[in-house]
Amino acid sequence: MDGEPRTTLVLDRALTEYGHGVDAAADGPQALELAATGAYRLVLLDLALPGEDGIEVLRRMIAVRPEQEVMVLSAQAEVETKVRCLDLGAVDYVTKPVSLAELLARVRRRLAGTGSERLLRAGAVTLDLQRRVVDIGAGPIALTGREFLLLRHLMLQPGEVCTRADLLSEVWGYSFDPGTNVVDVCVRRLRAKVGAERIETIRNVGYAFQASSPLHPGLGLSGPVPENGNGNGNAGTVPAAAPSESWTEIAEKAGNAARAAAKAIDGRSASYAMVAAAKASAPLSGLYAVWLP
Repeated sequence: MDGEPRTTLVLDRALTEYGHGVDAAADGPQALELAATGAYRLVLLDLALPGEDGIEVLRRMIAVRPEQEVMVLSAQAEVETKVRCLDLGAVDYVTKPVSLAELLARVRRRLAGTGSERLLRAGAVTLDLQRRVVDIGAGPIALTGREFLLLRHLMLQPGEVCTRADLLSEVWGYSFDPGTNVVDVCVRRLRAKVGAERIETIRNVGYAFQASSPLHPGLGLSGPVPENGNGNGNAGTVPAAAPSESWTEIAEKAGNAARAAAKAIDGRSASYAMVAAAKASAPLSGLYAVWLP
């Protein structure tokens, strides 16, 4: 639904040519009526509606079907408007003017993994992408809109470090650091629902989702290194980490050892020495926690 009929016509034709089934709504009430049927995977909603409040239409649409994915289109570039729409449950906010190619790319990304792939799994955690609930083995647990977006982002990258800047951009829609602890607060609430051990804190960097059990972290920092895994053609192993010692602490120790080894070396050779020392102390995947800017 778009406040400009010509834009609606262009989007209708373009999406149809890409093989999507499209229905256009003439006003807010019709859009709400169509969305209430549950027949649509994605709703494109313009906030500039004649005689209506687009944000109110969004709120009512999500209230009726919390699982409905809505992509907001708007000429309003204010951060407050973006944050409000995302808080209400919008999955994306596209600022006009936007090229048709970019908009179609965003639609393709949103529609990826539809059909039978409504469930996102990482280890023992299952996230229902339509109902927006999570199951850790004892039944579905309700999530707020922000908790859902955060957990989905982390689960899509299991074992990888997600920086605070990345989370602020992808989950909160910020293009800058607001200087608040909104990420930490949301992570704390999410940990209470899925288990504290599943969301690892990377000190001064961000967070990583651990798909495997806490005794065998997904980043490979506990347990043996595979044969020839030390990077020099020789077999080697690293003793398993004690359960009480997190992989973050192990990575920090590797980093300290690397810096000590490179202290007396200048220039490019110093960075090589640091990497070599770190690789000798931990598997390569551990370097993400040490060197990520």
